[in-house]
Amino acid sequence: MEPTESEQSAPSSRPSRIAVAGASGLIGTALTRALADDGREVVRLVRRAPRTKDEVRWDPKEGYVDTAGLAGCDALVNLAGAGIGDRRWTAAYKQEIRDSRVLGTSALAEAAASLDEPPRVFLSASAIGYYGETGQRAVDESAPAGEGFLPSLCVEWEGAAAAAHEAGIRTVFSRNGLVVAREGGAWARMFPLFKAGLGGRLGNGRQYWSYISLHDAVAALRHLLDTPTLSGPVNLTAPDPLTNREVTAAMGRVLHRPTLFTAPRPALRVVLGEMSGDVLGSQRVLPTRLLESGFSFAFPGIEESIRAALR
Repeated sequence: MEPTESEQSAPSSRPSRIAVAGASGLIGTALTRALADDGREVVRLVRRAPRTKDEVRWDPKEGYVDTAGLAGCDALVNLAGAGIGDRRWTAAYKQEIRDSRVLGTSALAEAAASLDEPPRVFLSASAIGYYGETGQRAVDESAPAGEGFLPSLCVEWEGAAAAAHEAGIRTVFSRNGLVVAREGGAWARMFPLFKAGLGGRLGNGRQYWSYISLHDAVAALRHLLDTPTLSGPVNLTAPDPLTNREVTAAMGRVLHRPTLFTAPRPALRVVLGEMSGDVLGSQRVLPTRLLESGFSFAFPGIEESIRAALR
């Protein structure tokens, strides 16, 4: 059947020119590669002078974005932010974590809203840290924010996108879980230890870890970009969160290594300081909205996620 004239003139819901901030990070690198493989045009936001025609200058701390470089982009993705676990949480580094997310998100949202033809979707990263400590209780996107540094950060981080939402741009927050990958994040630190036979549970091991394979994280972000009915927060976690003890056992089975070592709670507090509360905290987060929107996980289980990362 031939498409009607209205169908021929209607814009596709699938963005074709996508600007990405944070394109050099773990998820950003994988996402930009996947988008390019899809045949989509990717524009990278950089904090230095652009070197190629697909780069656009921005400065999140100064609130500057070269809006001319965003012209024609039908999607804007924000994955930028200082690493949560890169350093001990001094007052200065907590401020850097906050500013890199809140100021950057605000700058991008305002830049998008100022365009004569704004992007159709603003996809901005957030984190399951929004929910704080959940213990054994399972939560989804309907749960309120928790208490503490990370929950308050996530509330402010998501709130910084207000300009885009108010301009009528579909605004989506990907509340990301722990990404299972060799290239970065928590698992990049864990793999060498477990391969050396030095891996083990953290504290009592009963805290829930809400994880997602890198492959599924990238596929989910593409799904959020391409699904015009989705807006607001969407959890990017596998369907079945597991305890740290269960994750530890799975690492041992996949790598064929013993997992006898334990990092005691007091020692983690000494080494990590305030951050130890989040390492030892429990977050049992479910991807309700992602599943309801029809997303299918390629690697829903922990062992298959670990094997996928090792491949």
